[in-house]
Amino acid sequence: MAEMNLTVEACLPDDRQQATLVGRVWRPDVDGPSVVAIRGDAVVDITAVVPTVSELMARTDVIAVVRDAPGETVGTLAEILANSAHDRRDTKLPWFLCPVDLQAIKACGVTFAESMLERVIEEKAKGDPSAAEAIRGEIVGQIGLDLSKIVPGSDEAMQLKKALVERGMWSQYLEVGIGPDAEVFTKAPPMAGVGIGAEVGLHAISAWNNPEPEIVLVIAADGRIVGATLGNDVNLRDVEGRSALLLGKAKDNNGSAALGPFLRLFDDGFGIADVRTAELDLTVAGQDGFVLKGRSSMSRISRDVADLAAHAIGPHHQYPDGLVLMTGTLFAPTEDRGAPGEGFTHKMGDVVTIHSARLGALVNQVDRSNAIPPWTFGAGALMRNLAARGLI
Repeated sequence: MAEMNLTVEACLPDDRQQATLVGRVWRPDVDGPSVVAIRGDAVVDITAVVPTVSELMARTDVIAVVRDAPGETVGTLAEILANSAHDRRDTKLPWFLCPVDLQAIKACGVTFAESMLERVIEEKAKGDPSAAEAIRGEIVGQIGLDLSKIVPGSDEAMQLKKALVERGMWSQYLEVGIGPDAEVFTKAPPMAGVGIGAEVGLHAISAWNNPEPEIVLVIAADGRIVGATLGNDVNLRDVEGRSALLLGKAKDNNGSAALGPFLRLFDDGFGIADVRTAELDLTVAGQDGFVLKGRSSMSRISRDVADLAAHAIGPHHQYPDGLVLMTGTLFAPTEDRGAPGEGFTHKMGDVVTIHSARLGALVNQVDRSNAIPPWTFGAGALMRNLAARGLI
C-alpha cells in the first residue's frame, strides 16, 4: 500500500538548517490557523507579531521577523509533520496547512516546450486519450523543430507562427507558448489551497488527468519576488481538451491547488538564481503497485520566472494581499497506465510526491473533489477567528 512519507528527512530542504522557512498550522486549541516560523526542530507561532502570511510577506524586514520575532513553540517539526497526514491525524493536535492565506493563487500555463506540445495534443484530441498517440506523432513530424530553442515573442517565433497557420497547425497553446503574451490564470481563490498531507481533488467527470509539479513564486503586493515553494497544479486533461473555455472546470476544483510544504524566503543563501536552476522530481505511487517517476528542470523553461511575475502583477493588475504564482511544468506524462495509447491518468488513492532539494517535498493523496473535506474556512472565517483571539 502506498503511504505518504511525512518525515523531516523526506520533506524538509536538504539544507534546512540554513533555510528561512515559513508555514501555517491549524491549532485546535484556538480553533484556527497560525503563522509559524521553522527554527531548527521547533515550530514557532509568530501570529501575535504578524497575523497573516500575506502581511508577513509584505514586510521589508521579513527575514528578521521569521528568525527573531518572539513566539510560542507549538510542537516539533517531526510531530506536526506526522500529524499532517489526513488519514492518520489526531484532530486534538496541530497539523500543517497550505503555507499561504490571503494571497491570490495564480498559475502560468504552457511555459515549457515539451508540455506545450501535450496541450496542443489535448486540443486536437478533443479530450479523447485514445487519440493522443497518433496525434502526437503527426504534430511532432509536421513541426520538425526544437521549440525549446525559440524565444517567445521573438521574430523567429512569429515566423514559425506564420508557417504553422499556413499549414493549419496553429493552436491557442502555441500562441501563449511562443507568442508575446504569457498565459496567467486564477488557479484557486485565496484560502482554497491545501497543504502537505492533505488530499487533492479530481472532478468526478474526469477520466484523463495528471499532477503538474511546479515551482511557485511568492510575490509581495509591491511585485517583489520574496520566496518560493512547491505546487501541484492538478489538471484535468480531458476537460481542458474539450475546450479551453472549460479551463476553470479543469483547473479550479475542491483541493485542486496544493502548495508547500513551506515557503522558503530569499536570503543570503537562497534566491532567484536557485529557482532558475531548480530540479523537480515527481513520484506517483498507486495503491495498485503502479509507480510513475518524472523530472522537471527549471533551466528548460521558455520564459524567465521574473518575466512571468511581470505578466501577472504590475500597472495592469494589482494584488493588495500579494499572490503566489505557479510557473508551469515540463512534466506531461505519456506512459500508459491502462489501455495502450491512452497514457497516464490518476487512480484514487495515488500518493503524489513532488521534491526539490532546496524546497523539500510536497506530499498529497488523490481522491475525488466531492469526496475530500469541503472547503469551509475562507477569508471571512480567518478574520473572525483572528479577531476573537485579539490578534487584529
